[in-house]
Amino acid sequence: MQTSRNVYIETYGCQMNMADTEIVLSIMRDAGFTRTNLLTHADVVLVNTCAVRDNAEQRIIGRLGDFNHYKKSHPNAIVGVLGCMAERVRRNIMESEDFVDLLVGPDEYRKLPALIEAAKEGGKGIAVKLSRVENYDDIIPFRTEGLSAWISIMRGCDKFCTFCVVPFTRGRERSRLQAKVLKEVEEVARRGFKEATLLGQNVNSYWDGAYDFPDLLAAVADVDQSLRIRFMTSHPQDMSDKLITTIASRSNICNYIHLPVQSGSDRILELMNRTYTADHYLNLVRKIKEAIPGISLSTDIITGFSTETEDDHKQTLDLLKAVEYDGAYTFKYSPRENTKAWSMNDDVPEEVKSRRLSEVIDIQRNISLHRNKTMIGQTVGVLVEGPSKKSAADFCGRTDTNKMVVFPKNGDAVGDFIEVRIERANSATLFGTQEYVFHQPPAFITREN
Repeated sequence: MQTSRNVYIETYGCQMNMADTEIVLSIMRDAGFTRTNLLTHADVVLVNTCAVRDNAEQRIIGRLGDFNHYKKSHPNAIVGVLGCMAERVRRNIMESEDFVDLLVGPDEYRKLPALIEAAKEGGKGIAVKLSRVENYDDIIPFRTEGLSAWISIMRGCDKFCTFCVVPFTRGRERSRLQAKVLKEVEEVARRGFKEATLLGQNVNSYWDGAYDFPDLLAAVADVDQSLRIRFMTSHPQDMSDKLITTIASRSNICNYIHLPVQSGSDRILELMNRTYTADHYLNLVRKIKEAIPGISLSTDIITGFSTETEDDHKQTLDLLKAVEYDGAYTFKYSPRENTKAWSMNDDVPEEVKSRRLSEVIDIQRNISLHRNKTMIGQTVGVLVEGPSKKSAADFCGRTDTNKMVVFPKNGDAVGDFIEVRIERANSATLFGTQEYVFHQPPAFITREN
């Protein structure tokens, strides 16, 4: 039987949004709400949104149409839009989506229970003002049992890349106290999670007044040697020698760095306000590879930024080939209101953006295939994540370097650390045969040899 306190939530966008959803669920639980995974059981329907790219916003707008249909058959249901999109386009949502009852920005989640009660009385709940001081440090995120935990260490961003809305939707940088982060990591380890990922728009600039990010990363790694530690995202300008040394010094800090470059053209990088040059970036990559042998690197690439020429595009392709990333997240440029780039001339035709994007993807796919094939014959440590999507007889899991591995089931279980000998590969996945099972990750399999 349906109760009157069920909340259903969908999350779009980055890992920061996933972490925010856990905060929202904790707030709702403390207010007496129960999470449901079935829309048809929901009295409160929430969507946690992303506003970084137009494609993400369009997907969410389409999904809101489904929620509108649900509300027509459940007129007492409350529908709310949370997160960055609520902050960025609140007026448009309230004008075009009149069935939406709540708009709540990333720093106003504490107000949700009160806003819901007001909406039940027929009002509209709007709380989108940036407080710029909220860290939710006193809230224990609502986490179901699992393998990986997202741990937010800071909020906001001070970089003001000209294409990015984050400083306008999430505010300026503010870091959580190291002691608070460590307490959360200790709880994650106690509950049996196998991985923890430290999150921030730019984790490299973490500073709580006493400790910087390398200090925090080392302290987190030392909480429990059996807990794999990941982090994202890094800004190249703030990737310090101290941080590189710290990554190399702890066997349970994963051998993987996501290091967004966005473009290989110095002219475009300057227009983006990325504060580094291609040469600076390439020198940084060389330093990382020398200090951490076998490191896996991924990146973000934007094609078709304002005024991008074929020569600018070629420089990006050249950088891809020089770095040899293991993977890349690639996007066509889409102007965002309130950013500085909004006033620039979005003069690259859509078909040119698409063609350049395809060229980036094709080159990166070949590089990924080449790098994965070099793993054939090696034995790697893998955390078993669950059944393979394509075969019930196989499991899949990730290496220390964030590579997906598929292997036959052989007495292992989800959450085990195993050794797998790689036998073949494509551009996205390694395939192998299990050699040994560990219930905790011994140090000698947390780095790939």
